[in-house]
Amino acid sequence: MKWFRKSARQRQEDAGPREPGTARLREPGTEPEAIGAGRRDAEPGQRGSTGAIVAAGDVVNSSTYSVQSEYAVVLPPEAFTSIPPDAARGGISNVPGGLFVGRAAELALLDEAFAQEGEVVVHAVHGLGGIGKSALAAHWASRRHEPLRWRITADSAAAVRAGLAELARTLKPVLAGLPEDQQAQRAVDWLAGSEEWLLVLDNVEEPADIAAVLERVPRGRVLITTRRAGGWHRRATAVRLGVLEPGDSVGLFVRVLTHDGRRPSDGAAAVCEEVGHLALAVEQAAAYCAQTGTVPSRYLEMLAEFPAAMLAAGAEDTDSDRTVARIWRLTLDRLADTPLSGTILRILAWYAPDRIPRRLLDDLASPPEVAAATGRLLAYNMISDNLDGTLTVHRLVQTVARTPDPTDPHRRAADIDHARHQATRLLADALPDDSEPPANWTRYQEVLPHADALTAKHVPEHDTVETAYVLNRTALFRLRQGAAATALPALLRALVGRERVLGDDHPSTLTCRNDLAAGYASVGDLARAVELSERTLADLERILGPDHPFTLTCLNNLAGSYQAVGDFERATPLLERALAVHERVLGPEQPRTLLSRNNLASAYASAGDFTRAVDQYERALADLERILGPDHPSTLTCVNNLAHAYQAVGDLERATPLFERALTEHDRVLGPDHPSTLTSRNNLAHAHQVAGDPERAVELHERTQADLVRVLGPDHPDTLVSRNNLAHAYASTGDLARAVDQYERAVADLERILGPDHPSTLTCRNNLAHAYQEAGESERAVELHERTQADLVRVLGPDHPETLLSRNNLAHAYGAAGDLTRAVELHHRTCAGMERVLGPDHPRTRTSRDNLAGLAVLLTRRGHTLLPQDPAGAWRDASAVVRALGPHLTDAPLLFGPFLARGYLLAAAALDADGQPEAAREYRRRAANTA
Repeated sequence: MKWFRKSARQRQEDAGPREPGTARLREPGTEPEAIGAGRRDAEPGQRGSTGAIVAAGDVVNSSTYSVQSEYAVVLPPEAFTSIPPDAARGGISNVPGGLFVGRAAELALLDEAFAQEGEVVVHAVHGLGGIGKSALAAHWASRRHEPLRWRITADSAAAVRAGLAELARTLKPVLAGLPEDQQAQRAVDWLAGSEEWLLVLDNVEEPADIAAVLERVPRGRVLITTRRAGGWHRRATAVRLGVLEPGDSVGLFVRVLTHDGRRPSDGAAAVCEEVGHLALAVEQAAAYCAQTGTVPSRYLEMLAEFPAAMLAAGAEDTDSDRTVARIWRLTLDRLADTPLSGTILRILAWYAPDRIPRRLLDDLASPPEVAAATGRLLAYNMISDNLDGTLTVHRLVQTVARTPDPTDPHRRAADIDHARHQATRLLADALPDDSEPPANWTRYQEVLPHADALTAKHVPEHDTVETAYVLNRTALFRLRQGAAATALPALLRALVGRERVLGDDHPSTLTCRNDLAAGYASVGDLARAVELSERTLADLERILGPDHPFTLTCLNNLAGSYQAVGDFERATPLLERALAVHERVLGPEQPRTLLSRNNLASAYASAGDFTRAVDQYERALADLERILGPDHPSTLTCVNNLAHAYQAVGDLERATPLFERALTEHDRVLGPDHPSTLTSRNNLAHAHQVAGDPERAVELHERTQADLVRVLGPDHPDTLVSRNNLAHAYASTGDLARAVDQYERAVADLERILGPDHPSTLTCRNNLAHAYQEAGESERAVELHERTQADLVRVLGPDHPETLLSRNNLAHAYGAAGDLTRAVELHHRTCAGMERVLGPDHPRTRTSRDNLAGLAVLLTRRGHTLLPQDPAGAWRDASAVVRALGPHLTDAPLLFGPFLARGYLLAAAALDADGQPEAAREYRRRAANTA
């Protein structure tokens, strides 16, 4: 079994329509690079690259991947160790304090319920929105004595992830530089290993959003608040919460009203009755009276004067006759002298309710004006200050604030629509232009929940150019984080929006279309990726011209898609054209030209033309070292690529030192945990494996796998690629038990994350089948190889190189299972396909010929063992050999001639044994002529 590495191809990016961005190197077989997300309607975004997975078999195997980045943040080593078990020692709590009345029975019930020892205890407090669930949970939690008491707004999966990430950062601040999903995973890991903690999951909308957390934690205490009454029977004990008792409702009103001094409270009971003893409404009404000096009786009169016509349907869990909207209107009347307060509230209504960064509002007016307007909203409890730079708005207030009502001057349709546009613009301004550098990840993690909420709260038909920009930019961030499945719908919506607003031919529309093609490629939908890239390239050539940087970038991306589907005949001419244009327009020594040459070298290598690949890589590397410097990331990527090319032609003496140089320089320049550094370590591990040092390869692969789990998380596609590579390293040492275990885990995770039809999933499944075969489980190997072959034919087509590789492995499995006739016939088909698709001199073709010749030898030997008792059986074996080898004799006479001659001689022997000496002489003559 042989193991080959596909060399990386370069990718090019543009930073904006005014100034073309820099190009980057990337691996072949990854999703195409984006032209760009477009800075709203003008600027292009950028795309990253993901790793390629290996494919085991007797033909070839890829074992490495590469993730490139032009920027890096070196994190301290402490960021990559587990959270200490005693991290909460001394007490940590973010459970808010505040006013609370009544609920004695509910508090006692919770005390009794959570007195249980041993396994995790989960209770869900459910009831109407605004009824006081969160206040009850916070008050009860504040009386507890667990070292950790932590509250998370859990109204969506994104919010749960954000809350867990904040917990991780609180327990270990150095984790702030990691992606949010990794921070969240660290928090769950810590909870799973501890038991002295209380987690409050507030405002859960969907039980599925917290299922992963509940399933992971074997001990501890979890209190859920939710509007949902059902769906908890398998996860939690449900506790229904009703409205406040009348006495407690009045007590709450009076305490809020008189918190800073004595005020008349006559009429408080009537007000509480009018608002239905809904805790949120009671507190807001009292705050209004306290702030404005309005006595409760007058408040009641004003409430009657403004009936609840402004929110006809009401909030989903509020009686329309007793709606919070009445109080919101009265409050905003009092704030009319500060119009910016109403504007801010309407803007905040479009975001997620919790942890809204205050800095989003900075550009609305001068800092004093924004502070004053926000302060007045805080004074009326319309919003809350989390004292950490973020704000919270209750979801009912948000619902009212963004629902038009012609009778409410604070909720005119035009004002609400204008607020949506402002909210979108503020998010667009907050997103960094480039989501690839880790330094920008925190900002994206802060904004993502609010971008998701904004786009979910209005229909796509109302999307603007700004909305499309936010959708596109956040989707590209998710692509780089390995979440392609969630990024695709956003990319498609962004494209539809730009087509509707800007037209099909606008450069930003074409940019967005290119990004969507990249998304399709990243999830393995290569057919749609190619189709979309072809359309985009044709339109760019028509609109911007064949020499425009955007056009050249798209041309490179299309070439990459062709390489991914194995269409090297179309990929190579495109890259040759791109290099020629770059040399003519930009000059031979411009960095983009050098990177274009690297792309072309990659195409040559993928097509098996390593002589030209090495020549182009050597020229590109020499120029990159001279122009960009020896330790520039693009230079080091080219170092890795050249090393792969040397390795492919068997020149390990030159390949290994280059791999070692790339690892050393990446470690020094980018840090030991940068994805490019981990890629270089993986490449070096493979070099040791090829050089006959599997133990050293295993050691490096194990380190790389552990670091990728820590840095990117266990479910990142690059981590799964690494697990596949580690499995192959184990197999090379003969440790088939561990190899099978790692392959099975990788296949299961790839099917879950990328889908069962993703090319990486199918390749890894092929590797698992081969491992079964090596372990002597022939039946399982054949069954899995047959299933994989059928899926590859369906997904990639019968002539794709990976389909041909899988067919070769299936033929080998037939042979190992003793079905030599089927094996030799399938090897013949595979060899013919490789000669047709890859050419007669490609390394895979040569290896396939060797496999075919080897099977012919075995079949010939078996035929001779059947003589003289079974001449018919010997004749069948001889016929199979002649049919399989004859069509290939012209392409490889020196290889197949002797083996074909042996087949003829076996046929002659079979005829002799059957009493046909004349016919036997004819086959001996053929044997003599063939040999």
